[in-house]
Amino acid sequence: MVFKRLLGALGVGGPTVDTILDPAPVRPGGTLTGQVHLAGGKADFEIEHITLELVARVEAEHQGGESEGVVAFDRFTVGGGFRLAEGEQRSVPFSVVLPWETPVTELHGQSLGVVLGVRTELSVAGAKDKGDLDQLNVSPLPAQEAVLEALGGLGFGFRSADLEYGRIGGTGQRLPFYQEIELLPAPQYAQRINEIELTFLANPGGVEVVLEADKRGGFLSSGHDALTRFTVSHEAVGQQDWASIVDGWMRQLAEHRASHATPAGYGSPMHHGAPAPFGPGDHGHTGGHHDGRRSGPGMGTAVAAGAAGLAVGVVGGMVAGEVVDEVGDFFEGDEEDEG
Repeated sequence: MVFKRLLGALGVGGPTVDTILDPAPVRPGGTLTGQVHLAGGKADFEIEHITLELVARVEAEHQGGESEGVVAFDRFTVGGGFRLAEGEQRSVPFSVVLPWETPVTELHGQSLGVVLGVRTELSVAGAKDKGDLDQLNVSPLPAQEAVLEALGGLGFGFRSADLEYGRIGGTGQRLPFYQEIELLPAPQYAQRINEIELTFLANPGGVEVVLEADKRGGFLSSGHDALTRFTVSHEAVGQQDWASIVDGWMRQLAEHRASHATPAGYGSPMHHGAPAPFGPGDHGHTGGHHDGRRSGPGMGTAVAAGAAGLAVGVVGGMVAGEVVDEVGDFFEGDEEDEG
């Protein structure tokens, strides 16, 4: 028995953990359910706690360039305080609520290339912690999907999506990073705009839609960025002509001048209160992402957009199915660095 305890302390013959997430689609602010399956080791062990941690692959910009890392953005204790007998099989069901700002990873079942995971930590008395990692898939809220559908119907094309470390000033952002979806302009805007960057910041009352345009320069003027913001309520999703609303947003953005920013959303049926204007020359971002935007291998790939919204067949030059493999590879590398 003493030898078994020694092996357990070294992580040999200890219990194992396998987390299974329920396949039902999960949305930001929604409930993630599943079960943590435990298999007893070669001795009895005290399970101190079972913890789930939400993690994301996030890009950060700094003076030396750009780097990627893993950021934990929520943590839940879902069990513990019991003895797991030698060889015992036990399942612990869980139900946790995702943060409202959880990034969207897929649209119509196709990956956007954003990497999220659920990391399970099993704290065992007298033994090394055990762990498990599972891919987390998040579909858009109805309001987010309505905006994306309207953009697709207007002719905008998906370019790429990533998570940027930092904050967007003047918003209610709570997480330390935000999702940025890059779009190719629709033909009617292609002469004035190089690309659109879209960020959703959801909350219990609705969704803040932050739009930024990289504007083309004219013969005697240089290009510049313009940014504006709108607020959408969850209840108004099925009551609006989204194509007209989003087209109005884009027209306003195309005409917007960074040197003369004004509060966005006035006159829109979706506007709830007056958002604070972004000051002259200030695009509201504190993450510094303007210097060197991400441009993956598929940056020049215009994905067809139609009635189904922004179809995503190619993600940053990567076949959507390959993103699944990248999840494991990326987080395994991160765990090796931690060890």
